[in-house]
Amino acid sequence: MKVGRGLYQLAEDNQHQNPWLAAQYLVPNGVICLVSALAFHELGTQSPPAVWMAVASNAWRKQSDYPPLEWVHMGEEALNNGVEVHAVEGGELRVFSIEKTIADCFKFRNRVGLDVALEALRDAWASNRLDLTELDAMAKICRVQKVLKPYVEALIV
Repeated sequence: MKVGRGLYQLAEDNQHQNPWLAAQYLVPNGVICLVSALAFHELGTQSPPAVWMAVASNAWRKQSDYPPLEWVHMGEEALNNGVEVHAVEGGELRVFSIEKTIADCFKFRNRVGLDVALEALRDAWASNRLDLTELDAMAKICRVQKVLKPYVEALIV
């Protein structure tokens, strides 16, 4: 059964195809980012209606009915740092690390909301999954060190 352009699933399969895998198939050089990466890492309470994909700043954006995609254009350094490859049932996903995702959420806070970025920062800190040195390095790459610093200082006090 066809679920999207170039995407098929078994007709007797009751579950929908994993939208992250479908997005990765459609955009092989893209990286799952922002709210979708937060959902993947189980941070925050957001459930994105579309898959957020980071692509190179000069990349062509494919149109897709399934899965719906939100595009984020990044420079080469920002796109290539903090990428993790995770094996999931059905393939591999390229997802930004927790620290890179939080730095990106602060960089794109006007698109995702400052509340989403703060919730992700608090959840990562509370679950003891945040490396502050790595977060600072990612914030430097994303050019949000000055924005992020007061929130981190308030969090660790």
